[in-house]
Amino acid sequence: MSEMTRRGFVKLAGAATAAGTLGLPHIARAAGKRVVVVGGGTGGATAAKYVRMMDPSVEVTLIEKNAHYHTCYMSNEVLSGERTLDSIQFGYDGLKGHGVNVVMDEVTAIDPVAKKVTTKGGKSYAFDRAIVSPGIAFKWETIEGYDEQVAEKIPHAWKAGPQTALLRKQLEAMKDGGTVIIAAPPNPFRCPPGPYERASQIAMYLQEHKPKSKVLILDAKDKFSKQGLFTAAWKKFGYNIEWVKAAEDGKVLRVDADKMTVYGDLTEHTGDVINVIPAQKAGAIAQMADLTDGDWCPVDKGTFESKKHPGIHVIGDASVATKMPKSGYSANSQAKVAAAAVVDLLNGRTPGTPSYVNTCYSIAGKDHGFSVAAIYRYDAAEDLIAPVKGAGGLTPGDASAADFAREVQYAHSWFNNITADTFG
Repeated sequence: MSEMTRRGFVKLAGAATAAGTLGLPHIARAAGKRVVVVGGGTGGATAAKYVRMMDPSVEVTLIEKNAHYHTCYMSNEVLSGERTLDSIQFGYDGLKGHGVNVVMDEVTAIDPVAKKVTTKGGKSYAFDRAIVSPGIAFKWETIEGYDEQVAEKIPHAWKAGPQTALLRKQLEAMKDGGTVIIAAPPNPFRCPPGPYERASQIAMYLQEHKPKSKVLILDAKDKFSKQGLFTAAWKKFGYNIEWVKAAEDGKVLRVDADKMTVYGDLTEHTGDVINVIPAQKAGAIAQMADLTDGDWCPVDKGTFESKKHPGIHVIGDASVATKMPKSGYSANSQAKVAAAAVVDLLNGRTPGTPSYVNTCYSIAGKDHGFSVAAIYRYDAAEDLIAPVKGAGGLTPGDASAADFAREVQYAHSWFNNITADTFG
């Protein structure tokens, strides 16, 4: 896609999501409409804010156990030292400014019949409709010897915050000539290009500070997102990165934390720093609230209303959104669609046919980034969220150095915009 086309796409996509897709018609005020949002990540925070923006008469309560949220997007730059941990940390004062009642507590149950949410603090919150943004949980059982306790020594860093800080400290402490092992998960998982951007960012740091070191990616897959662009970047910058696919025994089956060794079916690898990213499923509250069918949450893809419990909408990584990837921008877009649907349903209107947008940036070098972008449309007949043909695209492999550098600028601008849109 040309620079002008890509720039125009991002501008139009943002406008479509913020206004054209959802519409912000005048809505008559009505008393007694209560929405409880569970989870204050990108999806939940966006949904809470936009319900209030679309209908200020709705009483919106957001329940989140943590006072601050660390974005997973851009957290890989913390690992390379290009960004501070504080720069990806956000609070909820902006939502309070929109009239959202923010409750710092942990949700322990969602009753779809009584329509109430119960918290660890012993309180309950009634709702007319709920929006649940549960994020992800890890399938610890898929890797022998790896669990939540072991993750304090061998971090996953796939939920940003303390785990990100731990992995960064381990990289700083590692000797020159050491090996960093990244165990990449099977599909589907949060942020498909993330492990490979992480490898790039770590390799960039090592090249400058510990040039005798290497990165070994052990993968549970035989191919990965943006593979051609990543491998071209690794070659261009001379990164010492080795990728082992599943067919070559790349899938990690067992971890020995004491020996700092990971095992495949036939091979074993010892590392100085190990980052194990396990297989994933919907967050714990989705499992407890019976919103899942298997690992993920089935939803009406036009409204994100749960197919298991009417009146509860599930958005973000935990939902089954077919062709949309599990990403921060997807969660933001889905939150706006769900917010519009909830407002319509509370006001006795039939929700319209939505569109959705996703752009995913990856930064593989100090001035080298690339992206994939798409606009999606809901097809009710097929019950499918599918890309609109010709709307979007992938950074071409033969882009100029200036184009790749601009993608980094676009990525940073996108980060500033989406976090302001979500938490501002």
